Amino acid sequence: MESFKLITDTTADLPKSYLEEHKVGCMFVPYAIEEVVYGYRNEMEPKEFYAGMKTGLMPTTSQINPEEMKSYFREYLKENKNLLYLAFSSGLSGTYNNARLAAEEIMEEQDCKILVVDTRCASMGEGLLVHKAVQLKEAGKSMEEVAEWTLQNVSHLVHVFTVDDLNHLYRGGRVSRAAAVVGTIAGIKPILHVDEEGHLVAVSKARGRKKSLHMLVNYMEEHMKGFEAQNDIVFISHGDALQDAEAVRDEIKERFGIENFMINYIGPTIGTHSGPGTIALFFMGQSR
Repeated sequence: MESFKLITDTTADLPKSYLEEHKVGCMFVPYAIEEVVYGYRNEMEPKEFYAGMKTGLMPTTSQINPEEMKSYFREYLKENKNLLYLAFSSGLSGTYNNARLAAEEIMEEQDCKILVVDTRCASMGEGLLVHKAVQLKEAGKSMEEVAEWTLQNVSHLVHVFTVDDLNHLYRGGRVSRAAAVVGTIAGIKPILHVDEEGHLVAVSKARGRKKSLHMLVNYMEEHMKGFEAQNDIVFISHGDALQDAEAVRDEIKERFGIENFMINYIGPTIGTHSGPGTIALFFMGQSR
């Protein structure tokens, strides 16, 4: 069976140590702050990034363009002629489509195979899907088998999250200005998820932070029925709010007996749109 290289991007919010341990390639989805573009070899630590946002810095994001994609692919092809790229949701970025176009052009030029999968996932939802792919790869599955499993299970990768400040969602066009102002004054915390097409959608709302965190776990209880065995690990990401992420973890442990978790920062590319204080929960379930 031919070997292959598994690749993701920085929007998966996986720790560098994990990527290195499992030899997963990672493309950098760029962002900019005050006209300084951050990318490969020029990163900002998440804690510093969120500290800047809290003082009023307004970052912006962009996609990996086709030429950059080709450059990344060519580098990874030096390691292996078979590449499987699990890409950031096409519902949130043009990165997937740019990757697909880049892969087609390169495969016309040289003897290689590049599969590009639209995960329709974001943050550690994308990361959890990558983790499942890593497990399959390390169990000896072929590139085609891993890609097929991923495509069949994308809709079972459940995302649910809450934000602490609606104004960041307003800036990203996710809520209206009126909703952001009223919600902020009233202490309303929206509960959102990523739908089947990979778009952010509001599903509920809570009054106050503590209740919003509790509602994330309630959402998990409703959606994971029948998929308990697949939740051997649960992922949680946060916008510099580790204590709240750990509170969600502890409630999941108490209610469902799950013991394995990965908790990490929401990276700057996603954090630009969700803001400080965001808590996001990812697991396998019946549907999104």
